[in-house]
Amino acid sequence: QVQLVQSGGGSVQAGGSLRLSCAASGYTYKTYCMAWFRQAPGKEREGVSVIDSDGSSGYADSVKGRFTISHDSAKNTLYLQMNSLKPDDTAMYYCAADLPPYGYCPLDPRYEYMYWGQGTQVTVSS
Repeated sequence: QVQLVQSGGGSVQAGGSLRLSCAASGYTYKTYCMAWFRQAPGKEREGVSVIDSDGSSGYADSVKGRFTISHDSAKNTLYLQMNSLKPDDTAMYYCAADLPPYGYCPLDPRYEYMYWGQGTQVTVSS
């Protein structure tokens, strides 16, 4: 049984930094897509960043240059380092994992990843 357990997040002032973690267990496949999504109240879910088992990564335009996704294979943990945070980054953040569905890892929120973390709140004040 695959489980994704998130940690990190919290409240920070604009310009600050936070790091999110997502520890995966039970995922035995060698290939994977792991991603971060977020959803703010009253808004649709948004893809933030994605990384595949080859280490290739992608970012939403809104976070490029500020956020960094990484994966520690030894710990089987996904990270999202968030720097220069803005109030618009305020949302519930979710990690997700799946086998690569198309040969690449989608960041489209319309694609429903198979496994999800429980979510963690990030609040950025101005």
